[in-house]
Amino acid sequence: MMSVVINSSDSSAFGIAHSLTSAGDKAGLAGSHTNSSPKLPSNVHNTDSTAHIASTLNPGQTSTSIKVPTSVKFYEFLGMKVVKEFKAPEAKFDLYFMAYDSPGAVSHGKDAIDREGVIELTHNYGTEDDPNYKVNNGNTEPHRGFGHTCISVDNIQAACKRIEDAGYKFQKKLTDGRMNHIAFALDPDGYWVEIIGQRPVEETAEVTTTDVATYRMNHTMIRVKDAQKSLKFYQDVLGMSLVRTHEATSAGFNLYFLAYPSAQPLPTGGNQAQREGLLELTWNYGTEKDEAFKYHSGNEEPQGFGHICISVDELDAACKRFDDLKVNWRKRLTDGRMKNVAFLLDPDGYWVEVVQNPAHSDKYNVE
Repeated sequence: MMSVVINSSDSSAFGIAHSLTSAGDKAGLAGSHTNSSPKLPSNVHNTDSTAHIASTLNPGQTSTSIKVPTSVKFYEFLGMKVVKEFKAPEAKFDLYFMAYDSPGAVSHGKDAIDREGVIELTHNYGTEDDPNYKVNNGNTEPHRGFGHTCISVDNIQAACKRIEDAGYKFQKKLTDGRMNHIAFALDPDGYWVEIIGQRPVEETAEVTTTDVATYRMNHTMIRVKDAQKSLKFYQDVLGMSLVRTHEATSAGFNLYFLAYPSAQPLPTGGNQAQREGLLELTWNYGTEKDEAFKYHSGNEEPQGFGHICISVDELDAACKRFDDLKVNWRKRLTDGRMKNVAFLLDPDGYWVEVVQNPAHSDKYNVE
């Protein structure tokens, strides 16, 4: 499972545990979904894993004009469902786990922790009443890092029209600029949500209907300083596989798409739009040579993105393996009061939550 967490000013905002590119990047609003044959750097190796990956967002923006249900309602409008809620009034926060759950969905009917492509919204009490609280969406200097989540849709023209007709704003409309195959909608907290088509735009130009039951929570994007270090971490340490690489040499950036084995058969021909729970790494050339360069993890002020999360078959064994690999820990399994979660740090300081997959064991039941 992979999930992404972001902060929100609203009780329906992204949260901590479960499963983005900006105009400020060299990558800009790059065509991150142009078909390209996967290219694996020679010094990076794939490993198998039983984990699933998901992405989570933490509430990071407060606005008196935002009502409690607005963020949840936005993602419900995109066809997602609250598959789990966790309320912690004593700690003054709530978590909302959102995913696609139609009968045809990849993870239909599964536990929130045993899914591909989950968005966790975290609401910290009181932020919705603070006019000075603002979410960092990860796309503004000097606090860039997290970029976006991505939803793949059946008919992109009709899907974008539906979003616009409902009054939601866009960072980039489908017709803006040269890249007419992707759009970026804005959720109520200003996080970017990339919209991509599951079919070529030429095939859907005349289609006027869209079915949210066919949508997929496709990927989460983060920016990385050193592509080689990050690829080694996500493949050799976390066991993900590199499923596609897009090299934009003339524009000075590469995109890497990683994933765990899916319950859904892997597509052929380079089209990953039907999949869920991918992780996109955006690397802008040259950042690895600047010792002072650093991306914002989303967990320092100003807050926004929280972490990605992976679920594993055996939590104790996984954490021992991570120890043996000498990972950097944010929180060990034995630290603090929460003995059922651990947090690693990736090479850029992004948090990676590690939890027990209940399909394999109920030892660390989080209920």
